[in-house]
Amino acid sequence: MAGEETNGRQGIRLHRRAVSLLNSISTLAAATAAVILLETLLLPVIQIFGSSMTPALYEEDFVIAVKYVKPRRGDIVAFYSNGKILVKRVIALPGEQVAIGRNGEVYIDGSPLGEPYVEEPSYGGCGISFPYRVPEGGLFVLGDHRGISLDSRSPQVGSVGEDQLIGRVIFRIWPLGRIGPLE
Repeated sequence: MAGEETNGRQGIRLHRRAVSLLNSISTLAAATAAVILLETLLLPVIQIFGSSMTPALYEEDFVIAVKYVKPRRGDIVAFYSNGKILVKRVIALPGEQVAIGRNGEVYIDGSPLGEPYVEEPSYGGCGISFPYRVPEGGLFVLGDHRGISLDSRSPQVGSVGEDQLIGRVIFRIWPLGRIGPLE
């Protein structure tokens, strides 16, 4: 009888452990699904390739973008261009006229644009004519490292349409030493 009681208690303990393990796995699966859903629908995570956004972003940084937010001048945005994801800064909005001087100074509707995030202004590789009027539903974007950036100055990228936008880049999550909000 004593052996049956011991076996019964062990069976109950094993059953409780199995139930506890199944509950833990279910909770972990639900949390994982929620994170994937959140990342896919609202907060995509993007890895930076290249150095066209230095010093704001460096190659191999990981950032979070927010979908469904209307971009403003100065915002960093992620968008699709020719099958790739690019990350650039919004310079001009729909209907505005952009001009870039030979030394790289940017003008919006004839007024100089203050750009504290640009260390070395550069005319860069321009394949369009200035002044350039941003079409309705479009954005004119430039990389912060103007000398090497492939951006709206190139016909390959051009004006970025709303349908191309992934979202506004707001936060760096990697590397840990540089984690934090982006300006």
